[in-house]
Amino acid sequence: MPNLVDTAANAGSFNTLLTAIKTAGLLEILTSPGPYTVLAPTDEAFAKIPVDTLSGWLQDIPKLKKILTFHILFGDVRTDNFAELDSAETFEGGIIGIEKADGGFKINDAKVLQTDILADNGVIHTIDTVLMPTLMTV
Repeated sequence: MPNLVDTAANAGSFNTLLTAIKTAGLLEILTSPGPYTVLAPTDEAFAKIPVDTLSGWLQDIPKLKKILTFHILFGDVRTDNFAELDSAETFEGGIIGIEKADGGFKINDAKVLQTDILADNGVIHTIDTVLMPTLMTV
């Protein structure tokens, strides 16, 4: 089974996320044994961000790392776990909110589009919005 990075690449809908992960130097983390849970914004989610804002993030590596690590959870957190949780700590150190909504789940303001995409070092959940760490704005 491929790792988180290869699984995301094979999906074909996370090109912007993968570019950001490479730029931020996070490949080593997401290819390590883990396990990790990635809340993966789609290319469409990144398209909601103004182009100049996104390119600014790609120039500001510390800020980019903070944003991206806010999308990573420690451990293998699957849908069954979401049903039992109302929050979780991120790799970045912040807390995300988890709630049941519309027959699925929401993570902060993001709707979970697809759950439990398994990789050999964790799991990916597809989300429709880029999450922002506390006290950060787009």
